[in-house]
Amino acid sequence: MLKVHNILVSDEIAENEFVCNLEKCKGACCVEGDLGAPLEEDELKVLSDIYHEVKPFLTPEGVKAIEEQGLFILDEDGDYSTPTIGGRECAYAVYDEKGVLQCGIERAYNAGKTNWRKPISCHLYPVRIMKRKNLEALNYHRWEICSAACTLGQQLKVPVYRFLKDALIRRYGESWYRELVRQIEARADEPTV
Repeated sequence: MLKVHNILVSDEIAENEFVCNLEKCKGACCVEGDLGAPLEEDELKVLSDIYHEVKPFLTPEGVKAIEEQGLFILDEDGDYSTPTIGGRECAYAVYDEKGVLQCGIERAYNAGKTNWRKPISCHLYPVRIMKRKNLEALNYHRWEICSAACTLGQQLKVPVYRFLKDALIRRYGESWYRELVRQIEARADEPTV
């Protein structure tokens, strides 16, 4: 376990390799699971503020789900997430011409309609943030649907923390990310016993 400033970082984030392989998984992380994408409380206002810019990038089914359930939902554990279409894919997800799910919010961002890319939980995946009172920890989430991403990451030799560079900087800042890399590299340079 690493401690970068006040954030705990699982060793697996440094030791495992990962590169999303959308051709293989088709964006299954936008469909699988019990709920939609986890949302931070400060993201709720952002989502409310940008919805009208994002709406044209969504499917009619997604818009209907959002209008019926709301822009976000509160689960029984008191956590927020995106609504889903029929308990399956995220209401903000859209299929492209190849049948790959993509984020409608990110499509709006890429088109210059918003300055918010997508929920941080999606941007950071396969890393999940665990929060407890005064503690925040980053953990590597293993999921069978991402096996092709693990294989591609191994082939390309891209560790999780390098794959997630932009997302980690977005969340914690450049100096935090530089310190993470410094600690990982220092550990790699330590002699083995």
